[in-house]
Amino acid sequence: MRALIAAPFVDSRAADLSLAFGLDRLPALGTHRVELPGASVELRVLGASHQVVLDIDGLEWSETVACLPDRAGALPTREQSRVGDLVSRFAARCVRLAPAELAARTGVLRRHCEGHPHALVGTFPGSPLAVTAMVVDPMVDPAVDPAVPVGWWSWHAYPQTGELVTTRSVLVSQDSAPR
Repeated sequence: MRALIAAPFVDSRAADLSLAFGLDRLPALGTHRVELPGASVELRVLGASHQVVLDIDGLEWSETVACLPDRAGALPTREQSRVGDLVSRFAARCVRLAPAELAARTGVLRRHCEGHPHALVGTFPGSPLAVTAMVVDPMVDPAVDPAVPVGWWSWHAYPQTGELVTTRSVLVSQDSAPR
């Protein structure tokens, strides 16, 4: 699903991003709800950042990757958080790309997400390379692997710095999470 964001893209950069778990819903520029067996996943575009709000068997939890006013920018490359009887595993990577490569990658992301029933892509007027996209991972199927009930990817493109941030999150049972 594509959300054409009415707000202009505000310059930011990957170094300003931080990770927070368990925040209340922040004001969103676009949302999309994905219903899965035993879980509801709300994808939320916050501008050049995202929030995923999960409801798993009545337990609500969130992951927020954003430029948050009360936190220093320091997106971890790996992080874990408890979610009831589950553990969230988060991973992030930032690459700096030449303008042509960033354009090619954001084009692929937009095309992939726009027709995907479990995706949300936010694009900004006047900034075709500014993209925030999320997709609930179709390979994560609780019927196939009950240890991984839900997972998602996100991408944040910052054209002014040529940065593309990719995040990957999965929830696993505590029994399968490293201690």
